Amino acid sequence: MKHLVIVLSLTAATVLNVTGQSAKTVAASAPQAQPTQRTTLAGMVDREISGVEKQIVEAAEAMPEEKFNFTPESLSIPGDDYKGVRSFAVQVKHIASSNYFIWSPIAGDAVPAAIKDGNGPPEMKSKADILKFLKESFALGHKAAATLTPENMLQPFAPGKAPRLDRTEFGVAHAYNHYGQMVEYLRMNGIVPPASRGK
Repeated sequence: MKHLVIVLSLTAATVLNVTGQSAKTVAASAPQAQPTQRTTLAGMVDREISGVEKQIVEAAEAMPEEKFNFTPESLSIPGDDYKGVRSFAVQVKHIASSNYFIWSPIAGDAVPAAIKDGNGPPEMKSKADILKFLKESFALGHKAAATLTPENMLQPFAPGKAPRLDRTEFGVAHAYNHYGQMVEYLRMNGIVPPASRGK
């Protein structure tokens, strides 16, 4: 009987050892989930930038060249108080300029010398040039997003400044704010914004 207990104990120990080794082998050979754009901090912020970029670029492209300098001031609505508001073109240049001011410190780039203030280069007038400027500013946003990590996201982007993540996300929020104004300008000209059109 004592001999049987020893044999059973050794058998059980062997089975447990083999089972444990098999589990380790399976775990080691199982493919590890790779981080994706949906699961990394940089990827999630990049998707937010892509979302607002798509809406703004499409809205800018929807405004015809001949109406690109439209301002609601030209409608002369009594009590509207539109005097001195930005034109559609300057709204777009403002978004692009602000993108540079907001995202350049995160990406480690200098703001282009041609951008003197938040309204963009005054000599930039054509729709094509303004669209190019806008798209390049969002490319900078993607570059800024790519620098974000869980380790650096709460570090200030410069001494005494906001955390890197806060600054990067502010660029998205700011762009959406002005997208809302672009939408109103499109509708004032009888243009349905692309994001509101049926599939």
